[in-house]
Amino acid sequence: MTVIDAQRWSRPLDPACLVLATDLDGTLLAGTPEARRRVRDLFSATGTQQTPRPTLVFVTGRGLETVMPLLSDPTIPRPDYIIADVGATVVDRELRPVEPIQHELTAHWPGSQAVLRALAGFPQLVRQSVPQERRCSFLATEDAITPALRAAVAALDCELLFSAGRYLDVLPRGVGKGAALRRLVTVAGFDPASVVVAGDTLNDLSMFEAGLRGVAVGGSEPALVERVRRNPRVHLAKAEGCGGILEGLAHHGMSAGAAAALPAPPAMGDADLVMVYHRLPYDELVVDGITLQRRPKSPNGIMPTLLNFFAGGRKGSWVAWSQQASRTPEGFDTHVAVDPQRYPQLKAARIALTGEDIDLFYKKFSKEAFWPIIFSFPDKAEFHQAHWERFLEVNRLFAEQTAREAAHGATAWIHDYNLWMVPAFLRPLRPDLTIAFFHHTAFPSSDVFNILPWRRDIIGSLLQCDYVGFHIPRYVENFVDAVRSFAPVDVAGSVPCAPRFLTYGCALGVDRMTTAIEVGGRRVALGAHPVGTDVKLIRRLLDGGEVQRQLAELDGLLEGRTGIVSIERLDYVKGSLEKLQAYERMLERHPELLGKVTLLNIVTPAASGMEIYDSLREELDRTVGRINGRFSTLDWVPVRYFYRSLPFEDVVAHYAACGIAWITPLRDGLNLVAKEYVATRAAVGRPGVLILSEFAGAAVELHGALLVNPYDANAMSETLYQALSMGEDEVAYRAGRLAMIVDEHDVTRWGDGFLAALAPQDAPACDERSAA
Repeated sequence: MTVIDAQRWSRPLDPACLVLATDLDGTLLAGTPEARRRVRDLFSATGTQQTPRPTLVFVTGRGLETVMPLLSDPTIPRPDYIIADVGATVVDRELRPVEPIQHELTAHWPGSQAVLRALAGFPQLVRQSVPQERRCSFLATEDAITPALRAAVAALDCELLFSAGRYLDVLPRGVGKGAALRRLVTVAGFDPASVVVAGDTLNDLSMFEAGLRGVAVGGSEPALVERVRRNPRVHLAKAEGCGGILEGLAHHGMSAGAAAALPAPPAMGDADLVMVYHRLPYDELVVDGITLQRRPKSPNGIMPTLLNFFAGGRKGSWVAWSQQASRTPEGFDTHVAVDPQRYPQLKAARIALTGEDIDLFYKKFSKEAFWPIIFSFPDKAEFHQAHWERFLEVNRLFAEQTAREAAHGATAWIHDYNLWMVPAFLRPLRPDLTIAFFHHTAFPSSDVFNILPWRRDIIGSLLQCDYVGFHIPRYVENFVDAVRSFAPVDVAGSVPCAPRFLTYGCALGVDRMTTAIEVGGRRVALGAHPVGTDVKLIRRLLDGGEVQRQLAELDGLLEGRTGIVSIERLDYVKGSLEKLQAYERMLERHPELLGKVTLLNIVTPAASGMEIYDSLREELDRTVGRINGRFSTLDWVPVRYFYRSLPFEDVVAHYAACGIAWITPLRDGLNLVAKEYVATRAAVGRPGVLILSEFAGAAVELHGALLVNPYDANAMSETLYQALSMGEDEVAYRAGRLAMIVDEHDVTRWGDGFLAALAPQDAPACDERSAA
């Protein structure tokens, strides 16, 4: 290293020229939340040509593969360079090898197989099962380092590195953290006087011996402290981790003004519970320029359940979008009361989004990129980087608003995949919060999920949560597998799924469910919480005159025939076309049923602007026309087809009138229609048969349903025939089991169970109570 004059070494650090080369474990990844936030903000600031931001270098003994998950952790600043494998790997922020350094390292490495062959005669060496490049790592005692071992390693033109009394690395000669850092300083053109190294163990000693400024953070290994205490360029910090880094930077002359320029923590609100949902709990209607609230058109049983958490006077906020002409509309009220009488302490915290924001973030990106992957139709997915960036922008707005609403130590409950990135933005802003996330959709297998170009960002965001909930255990395990393909995972707990959930009895069954994982020093609890239906609401509607009138009309329409009800939204995941084809096949095979059954096929239109479904609707229209054309008589039509949204009262009447519900999506996160049907038939005292796809989440909890594989055309037709020919005793038995499950696990219990699971000692994540 060139001798640097004393004047250069004594001058204060310029933050714009600063290069921090830091160890990870015990150093950058340690310290108080506030210290970690300040370090993250210092190195995450956006630089300009006039004022470039500081440079960050990770210097670690980890293999690059185990460093990569940190790149998606929003609480950790993104490095400009990574020196991994104890100096044997040097890459830039895009993970591209830094040349000529990487070429030199590779040229001097004989290869792992050559090393293993040469050391095969040393049984006291146990190879570590860790990802690595250009080195071989072993577990060994100091006694194992014999002259013969040193000679065998030297013959390979390699050298040994023994640390912590148990770890032995075989590395190319001359390789180490300090050597790699010195080479990077030269190749990247850094001013050595602006480089500060930070570490906490003897493994980091070579960095401190590289002739650079340094800081040994608080709690460092005594052997390291002893070796560097007389080095005038090394500061021994009192604070641990990031606190020690900041202390060391100040010691080396980083101006107080630079530290003061870091963003202050966001202001806190007073909400004990913050609901983060893309939709408001009411519909907004603009009349004569005035925004009015009205009851939602959609019979969403979740909304009233979530609102009930504020009925007792709990202070809360509901963060959601409000469509406006611009993001900064004149006279826009961010906070409005939801219902002062019923929820006096709850306010809606509205985020102004433009129609274009909503179109790109929700209708386009969420539905065209995420939706096909979530439901395992990757061939239909479309990925656009510009849409992803808008998605990030909207998620950031949700996170910032949530941070402003929550009281210290409050709970933020985030809902569904279109807010996947909110935890990533929220955790650095509010490390004090309990962050919970619930997926209202499925979660696909890891090989399908990993098709997403932004999979690491999404997993990194969800790992910032304290609790992540899904409908069923299979989705929990799919998530764990996706995390496992992203980072090393320790399973911290699991429970059996039976008897609450089917295990080996259907396509989505699993026998055990993970209840907590530990990843990168964070513990994330997991649970299965199938959403229930509002049984009490259905009973109230059935007592009303409108539903009774509709039911009488439908009974007259069916004229004693068996009604088969099918209700679903227009979507390729719902299997609407496959169902109609199966119905046609059943009529062909069982002509004795002609004139005795009627399919009431109700398809709810997709949201406006969803062109992806246009061709599906055309095919459905043609198929219904073909079936009715083939089999209709003067007094009977086999398919009654409705392409429109029906009021929930009408839907309930259709449930009550039909002896069979045919619900066979190709994929579905849960499917509340199945539960609504069961609740309705129980309330009117008419036992009914539920045919349910094995790929609907509800299949694993609704014991008593007839399960069918919707991809098996023959099974679809035969299962429908089985339902039509089933004896009354079996119908009553199956219907009774289903009714008990749906009544016991209603939507209120879902909400209560989810919040209770945030304190795992109070409630099991996988409900083991009776499955009826």
